[in-house]
Amino acid sequence: MGKYILKRILWMLPVLLGVTLIIFTVLYFIPGDPARMILGDDASEEAIQALRDDMGLNDPFIVRYVNYVVGICKGDMGVSYVTNQPVSDEIFSRYPTTIILATVSTLVAVLLAIPLGILAAIYQNSLIDNLSRVVAMIGVSMPNFWQGLLNILIFAVYLKWLPSSGFSTPAHWILPALTIGTSGAAAIMRTTRSSMLETIRQDYIRTARAKGASEKTVIWKHALRNALIPVMTVVGLRFGGSLGGSVVSEQVFGIPGLGKLMIDSINNRNYPVILGGVLLIAFAYGIINLIVDILYAFIDPRIKSQYSTGKKYKKSAAKEA
Repeated sequence: MGKYILKRILWMLPVLLGVTLIIFTVLYFIPGDPARMILGDDASEEAIQALRDDMGLNDPFIVRYVNYVVGICKGDMGVSYVTNQPVSDEIFSRYPTTIILATVSTLVAVLLAIPLGILAAIYQNSLIDNLSRVVAMIGVSMPNFWQGLLNILIFAVYLKWLPSSGFSTPAHWILPALTIGTSGAAAIMRTTRSSMLETIRQDYIRTARAKGASEKTVIWKHALRNALIPVMTVVGLRFGGSLGGSVVSEQVFGIPGLGKLMIDSINNRNYPVILGGVLLIAFAYGIINLIVDILYAFIDPRIKSQYSTGKKYKKSAAKEA
């Protein structure tokens, strides 16, 4: 298992390098001059060219890219064009807010979706199943910005139960987490239902029932554990996407997270912050996928046995040689 984790981490390095190359290339060809935006339209051409030289914008593409990669290897993401502060300081000052929002919204989605998905599978074609499918369809179809505004209107304006914007207290977390979590819950619930339906029709489930196991044991011990593999995949993808910054929800609720920082940086042509943010998002996705793969081994013993079987095979082959 340790070698597998190390191998996956090493494979992340070329992925991150490819991400930086793609984003750097896209930003290089995007129209707009950061130096002109910083100095304003009234600045002289000499002042603009001098600032471009200081920022390294007049260097060839390959020189700028190599310098950026070397800086990243040294832990230097560059300096923000707007605030003149280190990019790492700007990103990591916002990222804890995004992590909290992603964690709370994912918990909301899981707590809503998995029980509903299990009930919908157990009572297939019943009222519970039909209602859950309708709710899931509404959750998938409803845009986040519209749901966020609706939540603000109901819970903040009319009922006055919760604050409408900000992220300073746990009370501020509820509306954005509910907005993001319900849309994620729809996809997780549908995956849980379909996976459970497929699992409870397997022969070993019928065997467990024939041996006299209670329905509770059959569902929670035998069926659910085997049905969780695709569910874990969807949960990991949703959580990884939330770690990238829930741009729409952060804009609607005025949350100072990574998504809002990225939007502001794109509008201001703040290329170092954009590059740093995208690199962090790609790294977060890679780590989440690695954690999900490790959890597979703990949920399904068959996957864990593959690693041990591989080790035993290599040892026996070495002895025979």
